[in-house]
Amino acid sequence: MKPAEECETLEEVRAGIDGLDRELLALLGRRAAYVHAAARFKRDSEAVRAPDRVRAMLEQRRAWAQEEGLDPEVIAQLFTLLVEYFTRREQAVVDGRQG
Repeated sequence: MKPAEECETLEEVRAGIDGLDRELLALLGRRAAYVHAAARFKRDSEAVRAPDRVRAMLEQRRAWAQEEGLDPEVIAQLFTLLVEYFTRREQAVVDGRQG
């Protein structure tokens, strides 16, 4: 994949975006594995939700977004959606262990 500044056609730009999106999805798959691993250490719904951890994590993601020149609030919304999704997955693991 060419660096963005070296793309000479719209097709090259789109191929680059598609390649990055594929990498992002692979990274989300890796993140899911860590979420599954975290479930081994959690015994109840409160531990799964971990509201203090979520607040701190979102603040960190906002700061990282700012460093990358991205809108911190949009990135926080994106990560909020991801956390909700992964929390449901993690809760299912904990529930499965209990029942």
